[in-house]
Amino acid sequence: MQLKIRTYISLLFSFFVSISGFSKETETKIKAEKNNKPEKPNIIMILADDMGYSDLGCYGGEINTPNLDKLAHNGIRFTQMHNTAKCFPSRACLLTGVYAQQSGMSQNPDSFKNTISIGDLLRTVGYRTFLSGKNHSKTSLYNFGFDRVYEFWGGATNHFNPGEQRMDEPVPIFKGGPDTWNIDDKSYHPYTPPKDFYSTDYFTKYAISFLDEYKSENKPFFLYLAYTAPHDPLMAWPEDIAKYRGKYKAGYKTIRDARYKKMLELGMVDQSMKLSEQTAIDWESLTEEEKDQEDLRMSIYAAMIDRIDQNIGKLLKKLEETGKLDNTLILFASDNGACAENAEGNIKNPKGTGEPGTLAYWASLKENWANVCNTPYRYYKNSSYEGGICTPFIAWWPKKIRQEGTINTQPLHFVDILATFKDITGASYPTHFRNQEIVPMQGESFLPALKGETIKERQKPIFWQWAKGKAIRVGNWKAVAISDVWALYDMQTDRNETNDLKAKYPDKFQELVKLYDEWATKNVPTVGPKEKNDKEEKKGKKEKTKTTFS
Repeated sequence: MQLKIRTYISLLFSFFVSISGFSKETETKIKAEKNNKPEKPNIIMILADDMGYSDLGCYGGEINTPNLDKLAHNGIRFTQMHNTAKCFPSRACLLTGVYAQQSGMSQNPDSFKNTISIGDLLRTVGYRTFLSGKNHSKTSLYNFGFDRVYEFWGGATNHFNPGEQRMDEPVPIFKGGPDTWNIDDKSYHPYTPPKDFYSTDYFTKYAISFLDEYKSENKPFFLYLAYTAPHDPLMAWPEDIAKYRGKYKAGYKTIRDARYKKMLELGMVDQSMKLSEQTAIDWESLTEEEKDQEDLRMSIYAAMIDRIDQNIGKLLKKLEETGKLDNTLILFASDNGACAENAEGNIKNPKGTGEPGTLAYWASLKENWANVCNTPYRYYKNSSYEGGICTPFIAWWPKKIRQEGTINTQPLHFVDILATFKDITGASYPTHFRNQEIVPMQGESFLPALKGETIKERQKPIFWQWAKGKAIRVGNWKAVAISDVWALYDMQTDRNETNDLKAKYPDKFQELVKLYDEWATKNVPTVGPKEKNDKEEKKGKKEKTKTTFS
């Protein structure tokens, strides 16, 4: 049947050519141009959750990430891609190409307004669109530009069982109870999966099933694969944890120093950059039992990242089997820096009835290891300092990226991703959509960097605001604050933010703060995050004392 249709179309084209008076040469030229038209690439955006800047092997870490390392060494590593320091506003920025303050997503997970999604944009130019993973809004992405979805609506959940107790298993631990899950247009609350469920495995499983289902379709696809790992609760398969047990008994400083040394060797940091001050406590102040518990804590976290990499390997294998690999752009990032919060302090009985790493124990990374994971930067998730907002960012695009293994130092933000996809696909960004006026696109395309070209100097400042953190970057200058305590840094020479220059350059400092205030007046809601967030922040205060599983 398809052969008959193609034959009919060919005859119709020839008839049109004959009656239009085109010469044989013109007909040949038209056919050649049609055949040489570049094929739109498949695009995959992979997002980790609460992962530190230096956790991946290709960014300086000791965690085993061979698949991501391969993508990095055959692609581009960006050293200054930025998120928003918090899960849901970061995901909102990435998805919509505008700041979370402009889409209704800056204070708490809510419904998107006055925006389109990447899925909406790419569907206008013929893409099939899939989401598998964490959504973290009150808008199902099935109604927001995606043809197929397997989505978790909340912020954190049990990685082994996000639903009701299963037969012959302990009661799964929760922080606030089970969340809603959606599979296309069907909603589940609670969602109780089979016993082989692990969030990272199942997000990948559904992603691959979508690709399989549409593999014969003559359309490019966009896959948004949004993991919840390594966000607490720290839970991992025993065999993955076992790979790392004992490795972290070397202690916080030893692991952090080793990471920094490797980052220097890889070219991820400059020799002139002063390593930020360590905030982790002295390892030798811990008892042997406490050292063992801290080793276990970090081993579980490492195992969660290891499992992400294993699943990316499965995805790459599927792309290769289906012949899609060579025409696919793959991007990888994290939605914020490693988290220093004591999430266990927010739960009445975090231990439940189980052991760390299992479905019945809600463990968290805490400050000491978060300081290591965010090497070389200061602070953590929730802060507008680089430790909160700077993410590893890998771009891999075979036969398109001209200089493999490149390290790019251009300052970028998640709002730039949609702008880049627009340029890659030739899509048009709308002014009105779904009977709403659409906020103008805020990002700037980094497509030239993917082609091995120099990105022109950024035209717009980059802004951050989440909770008590706020910042603005213009060129190499960054003004950043916790509450209203501001500092000024030259990011060309001091990406680690160790030398405050506001007293030395008062005019530049005032210029940036004025620009920030103008943006905030226009975009930032007059009230901060809801009272719930303030209470959670107080309950989950960062610890600078000895930490044990409790």
